[in-house]
Amino acid sequence: MSNPIKTYEFVDRSDTLMTFDIKKTEDVHEAKNPKLDTPHRHNFYTILLIKKAEGTHRIDFNEYALENNQVFFISPGQVHQIQEKQKSYGWVITFSRQFLVENNIDYCFIEDINLFTAYGETPPLYLNIQQHEVLDRYSQQMYKTQKSNIKFKAQKQGALVKLFLIACNNICSLDERNTQQLQAGATILKDFKNLVEDRFSEWHLVQQYAKALHVTPDHLNRTIKSLIGKTAKEYVQSRIIIAAKRMLFFSEQTTKEIAYTLGFSEPSNFSNFFKKSTGISPSVFKNNGNVGF
Repeated sequence: MSNPIKTYEFVDRSDTLMTFDIKKTEDVHEAKNPKLDTPHRHNFYTILLIKKAEGTHRIDFNEYALENNQVFFISPGQVHQIQEKQKSYGWVITFSRQFLVENNIDYCFIEDINLFTAYGETPPLYLNIQQHEVLDRYSQQMYKTQKSNIKFKAQKQGALVKLFLIACNNICSLDERNTQQLQAGATILKDFKNLVEDRFSEWHLVQQYAKALHVTPDHLNRTIKSLIGKTAKEYVQSRIIIAAKRMLFFSEQTTKEIAYTLGFSEPSNFSNFFKKSTGISPSVFKNNGNVGF
């Protein structure tokens, strides 16, 4: 039995023209209490900067501990659910793709910082006290700006968001590597990710992506692994598995229909692939309400 999933289309439902918002997590907690957070998705970007928390955060069927001094990055379309053991303290920052356009933040910037991952593992970034203080100051400035009526308010928010993301990217990039190699690899990664998003239901083999990118499969695997910690093959398989889990859990499609939708010539091939990747069959995943969320 599939489960209904709530999708939030707008940054602020009371003002559909808003493209940016920031709230205190404790205020969000008070607003929803005593309602339990249910699995849902947003059609906008979400950043959770956590100062103090205890609980779990499930993102696309992966569970992470909700703890002090973390920051989560959730992409449009990702399914997530927060379960707090007590009130959390921190910030919830949301912005739409339109916000990026309005503030001349190139989509390539979002891709290049490699903080938002639309599928696969999306663990939090852990912060030390000093790093959290820097991000908290940016968040406080965003919050004060949001409450103000200053000139160029939107532009200031855009600049603060960009500074926040650059600071997070710098925290991730503390290891020193050859800059030229990193830039070349980042270009391949960006093109590869775009290709996967467009073709994952048709192309299941690394060779197909390597050919389109004019590199060898070995070079593609090594490059992707050096940047994100998993090979190109693992990345493609993660994208297929996440799509499969979303359809199995949240749609009424049969396993057979999902198999064909995802480009498998035979449903048995899909079942074998899914079981090898997850340890359970698609039918067990679909029918067991305790799996995933």
